[in-house]
Order: sequence, then structure tokens, then C-alpha cells
Amino acid sequence: MHKSYKIVLLGIFLCLLSGPIMAQVSDDTTNKTVDSIDADLVNIFKQSTPKKYKIAGIAVTGNDYYDSSLVVSVSGLSIGDVITIPGADAISRAINKIWSQEQFSDVAIYYTKLEGEKIWVEIHVVERPRLTHLYFKGVPKGQADEIKPKSGLVLGRVVTEAKKMGAVRAIRSYYDEKGFRNLHIRIQEVKDSAYLGQNGESLTFWIDKGNKVRINDIYITGNDKVAENKLKSQMKGTKEMMRLTLFPAKDTPVWGINNRYPFSQYMKDRGPLRPDLTLKVLDPYFRFKLFNSAKFDPKKYEEDKTKIVDYYNKVGYRDASILKDTTYYNSKGNLNIALKVNEGHKYYFGNITWRGNTLFSDSLLTEIMGIENGDVFNQELLNNKLGIGGLNPEVADISGLYMDRGYLFFQARPTEVGVRGPNRDTIDFDIRLQEGPQASIKYVRIAGNDKTNEHVARREMYTLPGDKFSRENLVRSQRTLANLGFFDQEKISPDVQPNQDDGTVDLNWSVQEKSADQLELSAGFGGGIGLTGTLGLTFANFSTKNIFNKSAWQPLPTGDGQKLTLRFQSNGKMYRSYNLSFSEPWLGGKKRNGLQFSIYDTKYNNGYNYTTGKFEETAGNPWFRTTGVSIGLSKQLNWPDNYFSLTTAINYTRYQLHNYTIDYYNMPDFNNGTSNNLNLKITLNRYNIDNPIFPRSGSNFMLSAQLTPPYSILDPKIVGYSDARKYKWIEYHKWRFTGEWYIPLSAPTGEDKKQFVLKMSAKFGYMGKYNTNPDLMVSPFERFQVGDAGLSNTYSFLGYDIISQRGYPVYSSSNPRINPDQQQASTYFTLFNKYTTEIRYPLSLNPSSTIFGLAFFEAANGWYGFKDYNPFQLRRSVGLGMRFNLPMFGLLGFDYGIGLDRTQPGQGLKGAGRFTFMLGFEPD
Repeated sequence: MHKSYKIVLLGIFLCLLSGPIMAQVSDDTTNKTVDSIDADLVNIFKQSTPKKYKIAGIAVTGNDYYDSSLVVSVSGLSIGDVITIPGADAISRAINKIWSQEQFSDVAIYYTKLEGEKIWVEIHVVERPRLTHLYFKGVPKGQADEIKPKSGLVLGRVVTEAKKMGAVRAIRSYYDEKGFRNLHIRIQEVKDSAYLGQNGESLTFWIDKGNKVRINDIYITGNDKVAENKLKSQMKGTKEMMRLTLFPAKDTPVWGINNRYPFSQYMKDRGPLRPDLTLKVLDPYFRFKLFNSAKFDPKKYEEDKTKIVDYYNKVGYRDASILKDTTYYNSKGNLNIALKVNEGHKYYFGNITWRGNTLFSDSLLTEIMGIENGDVFNQELLNNKLGIGGLNPEVADISGLYMDRGYLFFQARPTEVGVRGPNRDTIDFDIRLQEGPQASIKYVRIAGNDKTNEHVARREMYTLPGDKFSRENLVRSQRTLANLGFFDQEKISPDVQPNQDDGTVDLNWSVQEKSADQLELSAGFGGGIGLTGTLGLTFANFSTKNIFNKSAWQPLPTGDGQKLTLRFQSNGKMYRSYNLSFSEPWLGGKKRNGLQFSIYDTKYNNGYNYTTGKFEETAGNPWFRTTGVSIGLSKQLNWPDNYFSLTTAINYTRYQLHNYTIDYYNMPDFNNGTSNNLNLKITLNRYNIDNPIFPRSGSNFMLSAQLTPPYSILDPKIVGYSDARKYKWIEYHKWRFTGEWYIPLSAPTGEDKKQFVLKMSAKFGYMGKYNTNPDLMVSPFERFQVGDAGLSNTYSFLGYDIISQRGYPVYSSSNPRINPDQQQASTYFTLFNKYTTEIRYPLSLNPSSTIFGLAFFEAANGWYGFKDYNPFQLRRSVGLGMRFNLPMFGLLGFDYGIGLDRTQPGQGLKGAGRFTFMLGFEPD
């Protein structure tokens, strides 16, 4: 019987190093000694001269999961290969290749048979265990679910020491971010042979988070010139816990072990850089977490150290540095941070000399620069004023001065030419300018407009091929694209590609579509009045020219920037309304001339019997009906600048009254008949807001005049007619002014560029009559109503302008000392003022859900005419609010306002608060 002998060539490679090949001789079946083993196999290692052998066969053993052919392929060995023995570098490389796969815990290659120059090889492997179960114990399930994908461990894959250590690092990193820095992790490994009949292993990570580590105190020394609190305020991501002083008096005794001494002395002795201080005293501070987490983030800590140095540079200490810093734990397990700074000398700007400027004078450049001899040195300010480091449209800088005139290749290099003064702290600069040639726009490309037709986006731009490059026009184009409402404002990105060789520039615009359409849908059933509901559709990017193009209905024809609105609203038998409106911003497609058209019909029936709780439809029911049509044309103006537009509209409205009294106190007999309102409305508007949803900068001014024919002047006898005949054709002149300003209060932060924004607005309205005869009242329609949320009500159907004021119900008296809650229902005002100040901050700028909070102060009032007008007699309110902009539903708003003039003597603010709700748009 032939015996099979194997010679072991290589053992286990634990460190992936190709070491010397170890030869071992053994007999698997009989365990005989070396002397009895096949002499030919033994002698191949005793040859004095290496000899070549051809591999005649390759076998693989020990593999359960991996296919034998795959192992052979990875090894690089093939039947027919020639190897040299002794030596066998190919065998060593084969083992290294298999081992590098990290799938095996042991790899060995055996020679199993020798016939002449033919040799047979066996690759023996021991597979690593595969992960069958993975658990994270000691933490909540939600955290375990978050850790699992971060660990890098996947069921069914092999488990290595490196992967286990990688999982431990991932767990530590996860909890480091949450402030748990004293983490203890234990790994429990359990063999699982039931894994498909193969080698398996179950892993359990036992996690002890310990207590959350918070920053107890931050000590800064070496800061003789800059206050510690000022430096701490620069550390936005590293905050210490709030501190409550238990002993506020300066010389309050502080008890020690065997003595007591003044609090002021204790404050001198308690610093972290006094390791020799052994006196233990009661800390007069109680530490607690309030608004900041006080957790320690190493990455943010490094960033904050840089911010400290940057702040020093801003206030003149350009040599400032952090000499050393350390972190250590106190007895409660919280973290103390100690920093030692070197402030260096404070520097000042000296003489600034301009070199190379041919287009602008030294005096103009110096004025724009805004830096004078003796100002505190600030490198960041110098760079910003020169426009070094990027385009910033919010800052008037030298670079912008040139780039707005086409000098895209302009460069400014500040060069220090000397440091002088008794303390050698005054730095003189040469500003060397390279004006370069003007650049012309060569190509303008737009990408990402998958739904909006390119001509709609392109016609909004002020950067056209052939024009000279202008930074101002580039920024304005970005704003006008955002104001379309079709693209995500944060994703509108102009990529400026200058071509200095031919003096041109390519502009590659990248946009991302967002939904601008809106759906309004509600339904219900009211007792006694029947079915109620609203169906409203707004298509903000409609295309009329593709209505008859079947392929364009996906699901509706879109892409031309037109707006179509359809709305039906019903409150059963009591109320119903139909509205249709259409606007084309570019009538004819060549100029910014807009067309607006609308038609509507509304009926309100006041037949509800509050005694029986039912709607009683009788011939005598009071009701009114409003039907109207409007058509307007708008035109962009070039003077005073091209932010102005002029809109002219002709409006006709018919009011039908049936037993319905509008003004019981002044016109008690006017409750039946038809009134007609034909008017011309002229609106002058200047609009340069950067974004319609969350404006950060810009302004909006609107002045309008709404005029009817002067019927009472054309027919003086109208004064003596009955009310029904007198107001058959109503007359009035109505004036409105609105001014809004948006001012950023802070620099943008984070990827979303969030920042505080100040909004200020002033509004004014006046309605008058042509005839001063006291027997002719001002029109019963088109008046002003002031108070509450500004939502549409029955008065809005009579043409009233509904002016909101948060914190107050609708009021009728102009005297703010009269509580609106105790007044009768509002009648009207012919004059109003309103002033608003808001501070806004965005919580989310995602186009699918833009959310921001606000705090407001508001003051408003209404009067019956100029005889009663007092611009300082205003109702004041303060409060907080939230705004949610959802693409399919528009703007939602909630405010809680406190009417400061609603307070009652002795009751403080009790009863002065009021919630208001808004839907669809910001009210007047």
C-alpha cells in the first residue's frame, strides 16, 4: 500500500511578513520518524544545487466556505508553473497573497508527491470564523441601532482582530460626540458551529458609557490685554457649564480645612497653574447645564483654539499664539481645560501707498478701503477690503470696484514695506495692483433645470454672452433665479471660469429644481349648512403653449414660468367662492412685460338661525354677492434703476346686496341694490430682495393709487339721491405705501449659511372721496380693517383691505386706551399706520420645508380720517412666532402676541396674549 507523505513548508504568518521558510517533515498516517519518510521528498531540501520542478497538481484542503479554485487563483500558482527547490520564492509569495485576503487564520503549503521533475502541491487553510450574530448591550436600543452600521461589522463576513478594534473605535467616536469620554467596552466572543454547518462566531459588545463628561471650567492665562470672557466667547464649540455664584460678595469668607480667607484672595489662588496650592476650599460656584451642552469635542476644540488666535489677529496682536494647553479631569469626572497664550505686541496700520492703479485715484481707493493711519492692525479686514479670498457682495471692496467694471483678472497684493515707531508696532503697506484687461462673457451654460425651460432661466439673468463681466450682475442674476421660486436658493451656484489667454470668461450655472406648485384641500360637514370644503390648485411653472401637446402633460404642461391658480371654496349653503387667475411674467417673451388676469365670484348668505342651530333658506335671508374681473400689465423700468416696475390694472367689481347692511351706524338704509366699482390701479414697485421665502438682504417698496371716476363731481346732484342710487357707482381714491427692509445681523454659519436677519417694515393706507360734502359718505366698500391675523373674512369680500396686528382682535376704535375686547364688531377705517420689527433665524433652509422662528415688535392703529389722525397714537404688541414653508401647501404661520395696550389695571399681562394663525401668505 502506497503511503502519502507530506512535507510542511510554511507555518502561520501572523504579521504579514515574508520570513524564512520553515521546513518540517511529518507522516500524517503513520507518524513515522524522518528516517522512514520517502527519501526523494526529503532529499529535495538537501540538494547542494537548487533544482527546478514543475507543478503537476494543486489541491486545497481545510476550506469550507471558499471555493478551491478561488484559493488557487488568489495564490497565483498554476499547474505547469516551474518552482526552484530549495528557494521556492513562488511558494512564499503564494502564502502572502492568500494571507493578505484576511479570510484565514492559518495558511500552509505542502509537497505531497514527487515523480521525477513533477511535484504535487497541497494548500491547506484554516478559515476565520464568520459573524453570525451581533449585539450591543448596555445601551438603549435606538443607540444600538445607530452604532450597528457605524461598526463596520456585517453578518456573514469574517471576523478579524482589526475589524473588532475598528468597531471599538467607531463606538468610542460615536459616544465621544455625545460627551461620554469615560467609556468601557468589553467584547464577548461565542463560537457558533451551527452557522450553515461551518465555522461561525457571535459577538456581543458590552458598553458601559459611564457619566457624561462636561467641561467644568476653561482657564486662560497670559491674557493681559484681552479679557478672558472675550476669548471664551470665540470658542463656539467649546463651552463650560453655567456658573452660579454662591458667595457673591467680594470679601465673603470662604471656609477651608483649618482656616478662612476672603473670596477675592481665593479667586487669585484657585488658578490651574498653581500645582503647589494645597489648600482645599469650598468652591463658591455651583456648576450646572442650562442652554449649552458643555460637552467636549476634540475637533471643535482644535478649531476653537484657532479662533482664539484669529481673534487676537483681528484686534492687532498678529504675533499671538497658544503656547500650551492641557485637559484634565476634576474629582467629579468633568473636564477642565487650561490654555496659556502669548499675546505679543499690538500692531497698527501705518501709511498705505497704492501702486499700479491707472483707472482710479489714490484718494478714491483709500476712501473705499476705509483704513486710516493709526487704526488697529487687522489682517482679515485688510483682506476683505481688498477682496482677497473670494467675492463678497455684501462688502464694498477694491476688488468689487474693478470687477463690476469687467476687470475680472484684477489682483491686489498687500506688501509690508516697513515696521516703524518707538515700539516698532506700526506697519506700512504698499498695495500693488495688477488691473489687467477687461473680460467679456463668452459662454453662459445652465445645468440642472430638468423641468424649467432654459429660456425661462436665461431671460432672468443679467450675465449675457458678449457683455463685460460684472460681479454685481452675477450676484443679481443669482437673486433673480432664486426669486423665480423654481430652484433651491442654496444650490444656485455660478461657476466662474476665466480664460486669461483670450480675455473671456465662461459662466456655468448649476441649479436644482424644487416644487413650487401648491395644493389646498379640505372637506367637512357642518350641521345645518351641509358640505364644506376647499379645493385650491396653484401651478407656479405652467406652460399654456403646451396645453395641446399631449407629450407635455407630465402630469401638466410646465416649464414656461407662467402661474395658473384655480380655487373653489364652500361653506355649505352659507358661502361659496370661485376664483381663477393667470399671470405671464414675460408677455411676448422678449421683454419683462407682465400680464395678470383674474376673475372671481363669491356669495355669502347669512341665513343661519342661531336659535335653532339650522340654516333657514328663505326669501328674506340677508346675503351679498361679489363678482369681479381684473386685467393688468406690468413693465420693468430702467429709471431710476432697473429694480423698478410699473403696473397698471383695470378692475371691475359688482356688489349685490339683499337685506344686508354694511354700515349700520352711518348707512342703515343701504341694504339692497347693486353697486359697481370700476377703478384704475397704478402701482410703482422697487423689489431687490434676495429670496422670497427667507430674505436675508434687500428691500421692497410699493406705492399704489387706486382711482375711480369722480362721479359726484360729474353729477353734483348725486348727493341728494337715495343711498342705493348714490352708491350705484361708488367713488373713492385709495393710496397704499409699503416699505420693507431686510438686514443680516450676523455672518452666515454652517453649511446652510444660517444667520440672524432683521426685518423692518412700515405701511400706510388712506382712502378718501372727491366730494367734501358731509352728506356724501366715503365709499362703504374698499375700506380698511385693522387687527387679528389678517385672514380673509366677510369684509374682504366687500373689498376691504385686512390689516393684521398680532396680539389684538379686530378693533373699531382708534383710541388705544379702549380695550378692543370690549368694543363692538369692527366697522371700518379710512386711514391706518403700521410698523413692524422682526428678528428672524432659520431652523431649516431645506427647500422641502423651510422653517424659521421670529420675535416681533409691532405698532399699528386705524383712524376714520385725517381729523382724528395721530401717528403717535398706536397699539403696541410683542411676541414670538414660527413660519413653515411647505412646497405643496405654501406658508403656514403661528404667532403669540401680547397686546401691551390690552392690559387691565392691576392684572399685568393677564388676558393680553393672543394666538394668531396665517395660511398661504404673509398678511398685510
